[in-house]
Amino acid sequence: MPAVGVNGGFWSGRRVFITGHTGFMGGWLSLSLARLGAEVHGYALTAPTHPSFFETTSLETDIASTVADVRDFERLATALGAAKPEIVLHLAAQPLVRRAFANPVETYGTNVMGTVNLLEALRLTEGVRAAVIVTTDKVYENREWAWGYRESDALGGREPYGNSKACAEFAVSAFCRSYFSDGGGSDRRGKPGIATVRAGNIIGGGDWGEDRLVPDAMRAFANGETLKIRNPGAVRPWQHVLDPLRGFLNLAERLWDDPAGWTGAWNFGPDEEDARTVACIADKMTALWGNGARWQPVEGEGPYEARILTLSSVKAHAELGWRPTWNLHQAIARTVAWYRAFHGGGNMRDVTLAQIEAFEKDAKSAEKHGKTATHGARVAKAVA
Repeated sequence: MPAVGVNGGFWSGRRVFITGHTGFMGGWLSLSLARLGAEVHGYALTAPTHPSFFETTSLETDIASTVADVRDFERLATALGAAKPEIVLHLAAQPLVRRAFANPVETYGTNVMGTVNLLEALRLTEGVRAAVIVTTDKVYENREWAWGYRESDALGGREPYGNSKACAEFAVSAFCRSYFSDGGGSDRRGKPGIATVRAGNIIGGGDWGEDRLVPDAMRAFANGETLKIRNPGAVRPWQHVLDPLRGFLNLAERLWDDPAGWTGAWNFGPDEEDARTVACIADKMTALWGNGARWQPVEGEGPYEARILTLSSVKAHAELGWRPTWNLHQAIARTVAWYRAFHGGGNMRDVTLAQIEAFEKDAKSAEKHGKTATHGARVAKAVA
């Protein structure tokens, strides 16, 4: 299928409700949509870190923001009804693996019941045409395979974070089959199409989360300290935040046109050659940062973390025409450049918008030159 990009005209004036807009990924999504002219309504707790993407990009000037918890059904349902959205994107979550080990009740409450609350609010709200629920690549029952997990593979999750997100996937499936556009039961006309999306290890500027490789590295390098790494040999599917977001928006456009036809689960991961070890990413970041940046492994036992995890995005390639725009080197270079600008006192709103514009330019160039055609043989082989 030919490469397909985001339709800016589709989003102009579109009413969009985003949960988790004060977070890292939700912030990039909200700013991208505001730039396209969408009427964005955000619902989330206050920004989880200081500094934050929300703060440094002055995102509050672009969207209507409600500060509240997705575990509060009444507040969520009221906010959703007041916004009268046409499209909903659910990103609010407790996203930290090690924090989930320390606080499993909070994690399950946010990731499972927060999702159930949103689904119930959607069921009671008129006018929503499409909803995209963001989970994680960690929803799969990890068997330490060398090949990428496909949407049809078993869900599980050995630790609380991944398991809570797998539970959220099951909740979405049950609601779709019972109430929305996925067949069965009473008339589904006018009901929203709902899809779940699973991305890889997301990197990009503006993430200050705890126990994450890139934020930990940027803090250490800026302070002239040595980056400490727990599992340098772990393999993950790394990608810039703008790449899966582009896939989410393209999927939402398809759900709008055909709510029943595009429901289900979708992977949006990098090309297989960009699934690299933590040590490889650390090496690339230290080289790009310079100034004596360095890292070292640390000993000691910690919570369970998978040794290898990769995604197969063949379904998105073949059916949506989606492919990553920036490869691993570009993703890391853009990320390091963002933090360098921040520590240099740059205007981070301008820096971020410039990166979004550069990404869109590269995406359009890839579409124009038929980037997906160069991968046709690989896609055909994987599908077969």
